[in-house]
Amino acid sequence: MDGTGFHLVVAATAPVIGVETPTDPGSFQARCIEDYQASQAVRGFSTLTIDNGAATLERFLAACGRPAWEVNCEDIDRVVGGLATVGMATSTRRGYVSVFKGFFSFLLERKAAQIEAMFGVRLVDPIDTFNAARHVGAESPHVPPPPTPQRMETFFAFLRERVAIARVFAAAGRDYALFRTLYHAGLRTEEAVMLDTADLHFDRGPFGKIHVRYGKAAKGSGPRPRWVPMLDGLDLILKWYLADVRSPMAAGVVLFPDQSGDRLHRGSVRNRLAHLLDLECVPAADRFSPHAMRRACATHNYERGMDLVAIQQLLGHWQVGTTMGYVRPSATFIEDAYRRAVSTTLSTFEEEPR
Repeated sequence: MDGTGFHLVVAATAPVIGVETPTDPGSFQARCIEDYQASQAVRGFSTLTIDNGAATLERFLAACGRPAWEVNCEDIDRVVGGLATVGMATSTRRGYVSVFKGFFSFLLERKAAQIEAMFGVRLVDPIDTFNAARHVGAESPHVPPPPTPQRMETFFAFLRERVAIARVFAAAGRDYALFRTLYHAGLRTEEAVMLDTADLHFDRGPFGKIHVRYGKAAKGSGPRPRWVPMLDGLDLILKWYLADVRSPMAAGVVLFPDQSGDRLHRGSVRNRLAHLLDLECVPAADRFSPHAMRRACATHNYERGMDLVAIQQLLGHWQVGTTMGYVRPSATFIEDAYRRAVSTTLSTFEEEPR
């Protein structure tokens, strides 16, 4: 054992017939990822799922700082612990570990002998019973509550101020419209970045609707499209964005382009939000992620009386039980509901003829 938790096997001095000579670890790992993606395509995974998984895997491996076959238990503990320290949601951290485990299982099944011959490493799965991602329910204290309506208003007020004074008006205006869309429409980050201008239908329904063509797939299926209403004045924000902000930014079809006019990556959205929160200079307790904005959308709509099934349709969940896990009412939710009920009852009594 080499001290990293791996059993090392010394290669024989004589050349092994039929085995590649040692090559650059980075290049070999890239080829392994390509082969893994090809196997996912054969199993029926959607292109969006495959691409998102590859991006997550590459970020995780970069954080580990070594090729996948050299990653050990301590690396997993260090990286996942670091993600927890910066406030990443438990479900997101679990997704990182799950993506890596899937890739490592592929290496064990398809590439173990080749890796041992080329690099002298016998594969040992670094995901064990002590660092395997444990499912944490919505009631767990490790899952922070979503930002409150007041916190979201403070954040959007900060973004509006930036639009007024920003040196790069187009980028500041895009940020404002993008994060308003994430919150009011409850979109996933990858759904928002895949939107085109043609997906906005202002004349559909009483509020206008967004055609989410790349809704999250389920169980390896293709994308599940859905129609999302532009609630809380989102239609006015997006009309302003198209008329006054986006036109000078890009001539293409992408709704939220980057500075070069290309489609934003979901990682860029997460990094952009983190940067804006840094500029806002808020304490750690007031920071949140793009996914937390989606949970806030579910919670705030539920607290003001929207039906749970309607929220399920808004978020694009397959099961209403998933939606229930997103709803985290405030500490005074029961008391507030009681006051509304009593107030309604008293109003009814007062209106009845004597």
